[in-house]
Amino acid sequence: MNSYPLITRRHMLQTALSGFGYTALTALSHQAAAAEKAGPLAPKLPHFPAKAKRVIFLFMSGAPSHVDMFDYKPELTKRNGEEVAYGRAQSKLLASPWQFKQHGESGQWISDVMPHLAQHADDLCILNGMTTTIASHTGGVPMMHTGNFQTVRPSLGAWTLYGLGSENQDLPGFLAMNPLSNLGQHNHGSAFLPASMQATMLRTAEGDSMPHLAPPHQSSAQQRRQLDLLASFNGARLEQDIVNNELEGLITSYELAFRMQTSIPSLMDFAKEKPATLKAYGIGGKATDAFGRQCLLARRFAEAGVRFIEIGTDGWDHHSSLQSRLGESCKAIDQPIAALLADLKQRDMLKDTLLLWGGEFGRTPHSQLSGGRDHNIGGFTMWMAGGGVKPGHRHGATDDLGAKAIEGKTSVHDLHATMLHLLGLDHEKLSYRYSGRDFRLTDSKGSVVKEILA
Repeated sequence: MNSYPLITRRHMLQTALSGFGYTALTALSHQAAAAEKAGPLAPKLPHFPAKAKRVIFLFMSGAPSHVDMFDYKPELTKRNGEEVAYGRAQSKLLASPWQFKQHGESGQWISDVMPHLAQHADDLCILNGMTTTIASHTGGVPMMHTGNFQTVRPSLGAWTLYGLGSENQDLPGFLAMNPLSNLGQHNHGSAFLPASMQATMLRTAEGDSMPHLAPPHQSSAQQRRQLDLLASFNGARLEQDIVNNELEGLITSYELAFRMQTSIPSLMDFAKEKPATLKAYGIGGKATDAFGRQCLLARRFAEAGVRFIEIGTDGWDHHSSLQSRLGESCKAIDQPIAALLADLKQRDMLKDTLLLWGGEFGRTPHSQLSGGRDHNIGGFTMWMAGGGVKPGHRHGATDDLGAKAIEGKTSVHDLHATMLHLLGLDHEKLSYRYSGRDFRLTDSKGSVVKEILA
């Protein structure tokens, strides 16, 4: 992928392909002109045929405990209370308070803390060998989102939008619901990519509407005239600068915001949803309402053509009172996620929608404070569903206690490379030249995990 602005691409195409004949050149010139008119968010062809068209990332900020949810460890139960060395200190092993059972024809081991999701075991591709390098939330969260914890880099969603463009020019291509407040734009931003690739933030806690969507003191016609005047000024400056990604992004964002005023309200209105659908997502339930609304909005936005959607929720940093706190966290998400899977499947969308669930790392098999668990980067679990991954499949394994990955080790870079592959993008070719070098999401690392591809 190149990083040249759209206004120069048609000329470059004509120059590079001048020997291909008039017919081919004319067709390509028309395509370039169409892309120029559509803007930087215009749909782009993938590097190769894609299995997934879009992504829904369910991010559990704080790090869920894999040994209590998806990584069954009978040895941990057997050795409950035994003292083990952890660094320079001694800690006691803590058995999971939940029972594990095998579910579905695939026999996936899932604990009874997630009873609704367990009914979809045959849709899940569970990655038990995940590893990362950063044990703090402030480093682990951006690492999971951008592949880097030291400097501000474009997020996974921004790279996806840069590589593929948007399917709906009236909606954001990248949407982050309840974005993480502790690190903010670092996790959902575009960094040195064009500004139009960054996420549009939506805080559903503020209600089922997007704040500040419509100007309070202008009619639509007045706003249109104002935008046209701004566009003429910005366009004149862009002709002088030739390359100005920030200004291109500003022009695109103004126009997108204007179109969103019509498209967003109808998508966020649940009035026409069947009562059975609202009930399935847990909307109206005390524990499930907030996350259920996010999941239903994710399905509606995905169906409308939004390329990358992240649903954020925090409160998963369970250093103490694991049994009550993890139970509450799981109760909030279990039914809504199961409903999302069922809804996507019923609409024949799961096959080309890639779901990813997980946090920034996992948790230790030993106890901390009063019945909690500490951070663990050596081994943890994430799962995928749909979008070209093997259903009912389990990849990788941790040791007998769940402390370290010993099989199918999958790094964050491997995860990102695999997700891009499923979207039809070669992670080694999806690059952007900035400050004298070519950058990519996976830096110089990462391999596609071929074992999980359907």
